[in-house]
Amino acid sequence: MPPDANGLTARITSGVGALSESEWNACYPDDPEGWQYYRACEMRAVPGVALAAVEVRDDKGLAAAAPLFQLSYRLDTPLQGRLRSLADAISRRAPSLTEWKLLGVGSPYADRCHIAIRPDLTGAQRDAVLTALIRAVEAEGASRKAALIVFKDLSGAESEALEGVLGRERYNQIRSLPVATLDLQGVPDLERYIAGLSSSTRKDVRRKLKAAGGVRVERRTNIDDLADKIEVLYEATRQHSNVHYGDFEALPQDYFRSVADCAQEKAQFMLYWVGDELAAFNLLLLGRDTVLDKFLGMRYPLGPSNNIYVVSWIENVRFCLETGRRWMQSGQTAYSSKVRLGSRLVPSSIYARHRNPVINRVIRLAAPLAAFDRWDPDLRRLAAEGKAA
Repeated sequence: MPPDANGLTARITSGVGALSESEWNACYPDDPEGWQYYRACEMRAVPGVALAAVEVRDDKGLAAAAPLFQLSYRLDTPLQGRLRSLADAISRRAPSLTEWKLLGVGSPYADRCHIAIRPDLTGAQRDAVLTALIRAVEAEGASRKAALIVFKDLSGAESEALEGVLGRERYNQIRSLPVATLDLQGVPDLERYIAGLSSSTRKDVRRKLKAAGGVRVERRTNIDDLADKIEVLYEATRQHSNVHYGDFEALPQDYFRSVADCAQEKAQFMLYWVGDELAAFNLLLLGRDTVLDKFLGMRYPLGPSNNIYVVSWIENVRFCLETGRRWMQSGQTAYSSKVRLGSRLVPSSIYARHRNPVINRVIRLAAPLAAFDRWDPDLRRLAAEGKAA
C-alpha cells in the first residue's frame, strides 16, 4: 500500500517469520510466545488454515505488527456437549449455512492476540498506526473474500490499546475464554505455596504427590527422539477432553519438534516417566517473568492413575520459583482445577466485524449467545459458585 496521510505504510507478509526479529522484539519484548514461537508455528501448515502477518511502518521502522490466520469458521464453535452434537449434524447437512470465511488477527496457536506496538508512540500516533493496521487487514479480507474480520483473544495491554479504535470501527465485542494466571509474587518456596491453598486442596495435593512417588521427572530442550511420542500424547489428551474447538485445537505437523528447534532454551519439555514408559509431557514456554504452561499431554489411563496433572502443576510451580519468575500462565482449559490451585482468570475478548452491515448488527445482538465462556462447562460451574472471571 502507498503511504497514508500520516506517512504510514502497511503490507501483508507470509508470516511473523518474514518480519524482522529484532524489530518485533523491540516492540514486544520478553513474551513466552515471541517471534521464534511464531516462526515455529509457520513452518508447517494445518489443512484449511492459512497463516500470514501484517505490519505498519513509519519513518522510524516497524510501528506495529500482528500475526494473521484464515480459516472457514463454524458458527457453532463455542457450543459444547449435546448442543455441539446437534450442531455437528446440521453442519454435515448444510455447511454453507453454518460456516463463514474468516480472516483473523492473532493465531489459532496462541491464547492471546499478540499485536506488537512500538513503545515510543504517543497515544495519537498509536491510534493512527492501529487504524492503518485495521485498514490493511480489512483490505486483505476483501481480497480473500472473507466475510468476517476477527481480532482473536484480546486482553491486557492489547485490549486497552485497541478497544477504542475497534469500537469506532463498529467491531462487536464477544467474550472469549479467559486465561488462567497464577501470581507467585512473595511466595518463597514450594512448601509455602502449598500451605497457601485451601485445606481440602492442600490435603488432596499432598496425598496425590505421595501416591505418585514412582513418577520420574526429566526436563530437556531437545526432543528429537521423542517428538512422535509427544504428538501421540497430545492427540490422546485432546480427544479425551470434554471441550472441543475444531480448527483452534489442531496443531501443525511436527509442531513440538519445530518449537523445540526454533525456541531452543525458551522451550522446556517436562517429561514424566513411569518405569520406562513416557506417561506424560508438558511444554513450557519461557518469558522473562512468565512461564507459559502451553500443553500437557498424557497417556490414558497411565497418566491419570499416577496423578500426573497435580505432579506436573507442582513441578511447574517449582520451576517458576527456582528461576525467579512471578507468573505461571496455564491457558484456556480445566478452569476448575486451576482456580482450585490458586489461579486467577483473566478475561479475554474477541472483536468481530462482518462485511455486511446488516449481518454485523445481528452479530452485535447475538454476542451474548456467541460468547465462548457461556458454553464452557467449567466456567459455568465457576460462575454458579461466584468464582468466574
